[in-house]
Amino acid sequence: MVASEFIVRLGDWGSLQQDAQFVRKAVFVEEQGIPAELEWDANDVNCLHAVAYSAAGEPVGTGRLLPDGHVGRMAVLSSVRGQGVGAEILRNLMAQAKSRGDGIVMLNAQQSAEPFYRKEGFVRVGEIFEEAGIPHVAMQKSLT
Repeated sequence: MVASEFIVRLGDWGSLQQDAQFVRKAVFVEEQGIPAELEWDANDVNCLHAVAYSAAGEPVGTGRLLPDGHVGRMAVLSSVRGQGVGAEILRNLMAQAKSRGDGIVMLNAQQSAEPFYRKEGFVRVGEIFEEAGIPHVAMQKSLT
């Protein structure tokens, strides 16, 4: 799959919940073993969500933008990682953050994903910390 073979759809939780949950469950719960009760939170209903779909219309990636300028719950199915899906989701969310006037976007990333976010212009702020038993880093990017 390459960028031209998928589409990113933006919407609210009500319209994208089923597809976002499918991807998040596959990546976080099934692949990484994170307990499902840690994956779902009340913030989902307040976020702008992005879901990437394959040419066949199947969800392959997701992410969300919180009202406070945080990007979260970025997940891409292992079968399409490294093919631009995550970058395209992130770029869509960043464009939305910029259009609503956010000056800085922040996120907490799994440490293993830090190189991906650095490539997208994020810088680490602070020290490594643990979340759900996985090392994480706080990162941010200026939109101005």
